[in-house]
Amino acid sequence: MLPRETLLKGIENREEMSRIIDQGEMAIKTWEVVVSDFFPPPVIAEVESAFNQLTEVEIAVWGGYPQAERQRIAIARPEIPLEQSQIPLAALDMAGNFLFDPASHRDFLGSILGTGIVREKIGDIIVLGERGGQVIVVPELVEFLETSLTQVRSVPVKTQRIDLSELKIRPPKTKEMTTVEASMRLDAIASAGFGMSRSKMADTINQGNVRVNWKEITQASYNVNSGDLITVRGKGRLEVGEVAVTKKQRYRIQLTRFQ
Repeated sequence: MLPRETLLKGIENREEMSRIIDQGEMAIKTWEVVVSDFFPPPVIAEVESAFNQLTEVEIAVWGGYPQAERQRIAIARPEIPLEQSQIPLAALDMAGNFLFDPASHRDFLGSILGTGIVREKIGDIIVLGERGGQVIVVPELVEFLETSLTQVRSVPVKTQRIDLSELKIRPPKTKEMTTVEASMRLDAIASAGFGMSRSKMADTINQGNVRVNWKEITQASYNVNSGDLITVRGKGRLEVGEVAVTKKQRYRIQLTRFQ
């Protein structure tokens, strides 16, 4: 069996990790590929960090497209070939005329949950503006949603299955920038990347609104590294790129902000 106590040590999302451990033990016992529900990025990051150190099982994650936030996790013994294609997913198109009553991500999610489905069965939602939206779900819910999801806000919608290749993924808007800092402190780099004062960013960090690689960080003095992903609630994401040391022993840091 898996080292449960070791895997749960220091974990932020203990309930979700415990469920994944249960499924990992099932995969060991049954010699089958076991697939989880959808999980958000903080859970995925913790599971990948913990399970990639194990020899008893291997994992694969997939949410339907490369930038997907919510993903399912497949777990299997290392003797069993494991690929993203083994993770069952389905896509639905929710078509309607939203020209006069625009719907947000929250509106689509609310309407889907209003049919009685739990959040864990739903992956990413893609808002397409005036023509509706698309959603990734577990395949067993397709027929139910095709008949049950008939309205979002005040707008009638036609919900029907589409191929994953028909998802209209828009690449995120990015802004490249360079900053020179005396240290690699989180508050210094995040304030430069998000255009906030350092004191305000420090307050934001102390309030628990900042994550590095999806892990909550509450210390403004935390040192970040090249390749780290910084997320600030309500502000988007910031990727730390190449770091070079100047002649004056300061750090020149390449940053990419995702808006």
